[in-house]
Amino acid sequence: MTPRFKIPHTYVIIFSIILLAAVFTWFVPGGSFEREKITTSSGSSEVVKANSFHYVDNSPQTWQIFSAFYKGFVRSPKIIVFILILGGAFWLLNESKAIDMGVYAFLKKSDSLNRYRLIRFLGVNNIIITIVMLMFSFFGAIFGMSEETIAFVIIFVPMAISMGYDSIVGVSMCFIGAGIGFAGCLMNPFTLGIAQEIAGLQLFSGLEYRFIIWLVINIVGIGYVLWYANRVKKNPTKSVVYHEDSYWREHHAKADLQVSEKSLTSTWVAYFGVLAAIVVAAFIWPQNPIKLGANAFILPVLPVVAVLFAISGYMAVRKSLQAFVLNVLIFTVVFLVVGVTGFEWGLLELAALFFGMALVAGMAMGKDANEITRSFVTGARDIMSAALVVGLAGGIIVILEDGKIIDTILYGISRSIEGTGKIATLALMYVFTSAINIVITSGTAKAALIMPILRDISDMVSLSKQATVTAFHIGDGFTNLITPTSGVLIGVLEVARIPFAKWFSWAWKLILILVVLGWILLIPTVLMQLNGF
Repeated sequence: MTPRFKIPHTYVIIFSIILLAAVFTWFVPGGSFEREKITTSSGSSEVVKANSFHYVDNSPQTWQIFSAFYKGFVRSPKIIVFILILGGAFWLLNESKAIDMGVYAFLKKSDSLNRYRLIRFLGVNNIIITIVMLMFSFFGAIFGMSEETIAFVIIFVPMAISMGYDSIVGVSMCFIGAGIGFAGCLMNPFTLGIAQEIAGLQLFSGLEYRFIIWLVINIVGIGYVLWYANRVKKNPTKSVVYHEDSYWREHHAKADLQVSEKSLTSTWVAYFGVLAAIVVAAFIWPQNPIKLGANAFILPVLPVVAVLFAISGYMAVRKSLQAFVLNVLIFTVVFLVVGVTGFEWGLLELAALFFGMALVAGMAMGKDANEITRSFVTGARDIMSAALVVGLAGGIIVILEDGKIIDTILYGISRSIEGTGKIATLALMYVFTSAINIVITSGTAKAALIMPILRDISDMVSLSKQATVTAFHIGDGFTNLITPTSGVLIGVLEVARIPFAKWFSWAWKLILILVVLGWILLIPTVLMQLNGF
């Protein structure tokens, strides 16, 4: 009997890629571009100088494959710490059963909508998945939501399981949604903004056609997820991660979804403490900026949030402990959006936000400092695997950088683009960006690195710079959803307990469809007269 092929562990896959990268450093010549600093609306960026490439001695990697793990941790400390804090924070939330109660209440409420014929025809669950994915797509398109999706996985995976789907559907609702929006890139200042400024274009110009791109890829992407979700709903064994999801199914089976405990004295203390903190913040920042692309709106956000929390928090405490903790979670998400759009928060601030949420949840449950600490450490320990994988994945880039071959690869690909027609050049730019995204996952870093080169190539063939920028941001988006070098993807999968190989086996078909669709949507930028192009 032929032994059944066993899918390698995520660690094995990533370490194998590290070995392959090390082999490349022995055969690919070393090279380097000269770089210079420029100032954009999103801050200062280091960009390459066109025609500045020169060969240097390469540095073949051998024993360094064993130190790449350590260097990968050093390279990605923010994501790693963020994941550990999330694990501790949501462990405390799960102990309160607040998320379970919220899911139960939400699904019960949504089922009641089936009395409407139109909603029954469309399907309540289909509507929920669509709305959630569109919301995250909008966030990805406007401010480049990426790392933040890790926090939402812990919410949407249990919800998807409760709805009769699998963890892939839960991940798709937030991560795929945000990724599609990132590719559509309506007004993301960190990729589109930098790319357009390097290209010498008006900031966020060409919005009309980019909106069409965003709309089309959302229709296709969401449609694919809905098709898969309904397939799993009809036959759960069709799920790619049916066996892996046993953890989530067991958790759902054991959870008392109708639990409702009366609030404690400590719950009231937690309520008044949080309210006082929000009121103080509202007095310090009575007017807050909300930035959407190039537009900034000055609004009394924190005063409004303070009033809403005062009312909703009071009603929640009166109802139950779980209702209050769930209310705290909701307002944590509100502060996440306000912080990112108004105060340019990064992972440091978001980690502090979720850590504060954990302390409030523990206090509301009447836990003392030692009990909160033990629960937090247990949660961090439970999610430690995700942090380890992120560090290991960072080792791939470390090997390529230390081997001094990244710029050589970039130069070689860029030279292959030169000397072709407009459509062919655009196609090669698109493929080039998609390919280099496997090595350099940061959209900001990639824009600074390759846009000066693509800009000059577009001048050689009289190609619209707006078309070049569009090829860049579409190519930058889709492969983010599947590349093992992305710390965000690896973090999301580990939190959801989805092996990378299983995710790849599901995602590659969707990514292929989106990549082909992206190329089709690029053709009009050459053949048609479009506003801003």
